[in-house]
Amino acid sequence: MNQKQADEIRQNVRNSYREVAQASDSGDCCGEQTSCCGVSSDAAINTLISTRLGYSRDDLANVPEGADMGLGCGNPRAIASIRRGETVLDLGSGGGFDCFLAAAETGESGRVIGVDMTPEMISKARTNAESGSYAQVEFRLGEIEYLPVADDSVDVIISNCVINLSPDKRRVFSEAFRVLKNGGRLAISDVVASTELPQHVRDDLQLYSGCMAGASHINELEQILTDSGFSNIRIAPKDESREFIKDWAPGRGVEEYVVSATIEATKPADGCCGTGCC
Repeated sequence: MNQKQADEIRQNVRNSYREVAQASDSGDCCGEQTSCCGVSSDAAINTLISTRLGYSRDDLANVPEGADMGLGCGNPRAIASIRRGETVLDLGSGGGFDCFLAAAETGESGRVIGVDMTPEMISKARTNAESGSYAQVEFRLGEIEYLPVADDSVDVIISNCVINLSPDKRRVFSEAFRVLKNGGRLAISDVVASTELPQHVRDDLQLYSGCMAGASHINELEQILTDSGFSNIRIAPKDESREFIKDWAPGRGVEEYVVSATIEATKPADGCCGTGCC
């Protein structure tokens, strides 16, 4: 992929999620073209989507109204083992849903940072944080390939169905490794390819923004994580997720190629990769 193609993908994704944020604020329904999961302005529909992804009704009740936009493909916090006082970074934080849930686990002594490349999402998340009085949560505008976060400053990185949207996943995981403390960990829910995607799927910008066309094969992701320096890599596909992925692009058959998965990995305690210090 050349730089022009990568920039086109990023701009299309940014425009798509701008529409998601604006539609959520205005009460319009967005549909497949503007979200992974068919985000709706109807809170009941978003609740149904989120409980299907592994969130509890208590989770949904304990965040500011409007933070749950029905986006995602899993529940990364369920595998993050967040502890009191930790610093958590959410890649592609959207309206702040996972950040607010993480804040309940870090407590006031911890810190949660959300990064998103869409100004409208950052504005929405900051409004939600203010309404919920989340003093330990902040949101920063930036791309996940170039994180506005200091080296060795984060205990755990979470992300929900966002890294598949990046045209440069090697850069994303390299940045993740940089900002994690030694012994820090990844806890990610994302869409991965279980078999090779047809070219017509990869070339479809709508399917790219819909979290499907940009999925990397499981083996490729494992290699990227290894090359980035991570250890204890675990990628666990969720075959049952094909049922809700089918709803993202009805009649397209994309669920035959991609699946939701949990992705876990650790930055070695000495900060070095398998072949020596990185």
